[in-house]
Amino acid sequence: MTSTQNHAPNYSRNTLVRIIIYSILIVFVIFYLAPLYVMVVNSFKPLDEIRQGDMLYFPKEWTLYAWHSAWTNTPIGLNHDGLKPYFINSIVMVTPAVIISTFMGALNGYVLTKWRFRGDGIVFGLLLLACFIPFQIVLIPMAKLLGIFGLAGTTTGLVFVHVVYGLGFTTLFFRNYYANYPDELVKAAQIDGARFFQIFFKLLIPSSAPMIVVSVIWQFTNIWNDFLLGASFADYDSIPMTIALSNLVSSSHGVKEYNVHFAAAILAGLPTLIVYIVSGRYFLRGLMAGAVKG
Repeated sequence: MTSTQNHAPNYSRNTLVRIIIYSILIVFVIFYLAPLYVMVVNSFKPLDEIRQGDMLYFPKEWTLYAWHSAWTNTPIGLNHDGLKPYFINSIVMVTPAVIISTFMGALNGYVLTKWRFRGDGIVFGLLLLACFIPFQIVLIPMAKLLGIFGLAGTTTGLVFVHVVYGLGFTTLFFRNYYANYPDELVKAAQIDGARFFQIFFKLLIPSSAPMIVVSVIWQFTNIWNDFLLGASFADYDSIPMTIALSNLVSSSHGVKEYNVHFAAAILAGLPTLIVYIVSGRYFLRGLMAGAVKG
């Protein structure tokens, strides 16, 4: 009886702590999801209904006008109407940039951990330093370099820029991950006659799925959401989604179509949201895999 009485206060105290913690978490969830709720609800409303001030309520009249207008029909002061062509520009830019930067980061991490050479620490330090250099410092030199290569104002030029800026991060990810990979397996493969790229593609890459997911999510998010580099190096035919969204919101033509703006903002953020929903749970696993010494 005494034991039961001793455990009862602890049980009630733990329950109270959980209630407080979950209550705080629920408040934060509501706080962070409220803007998304407002955007989604008002993207399905007619503009007149939004002007009446009922932004927190469900639509009285549901309509897809804003979504259709944002995607195909809204003039945004550029060569095209709607966000569709700029969405395609972003896809064409992001896909090769993510693939190339992830592959090169894996290759760098492989070389810096399994094929040590004199000065490898300096090379890694310089690549790591690139992660902390502000974009604004190198805008003019990068613009001049793109001009020399004939890539100024092109999607290929934007791919090159994002690969260069992302290489420091992807190298860091894979270098830390491969540092935990047993050297004995690599040496055994060398004894069996495996060459440099055979070891890389047949031994390390198949075991690198967690870090590949981390690199893809990191690069995709940074490149898709980038504004500064797109505004600095893109031309009319290579403008990415974020720049088109900014132009859409700023070019009101005398009328602020808030429902269209909300729909356009959701379209711009939808790809990164999907990426995190589909593979976000693997992101933390990959980071932990590269941070814990096995």
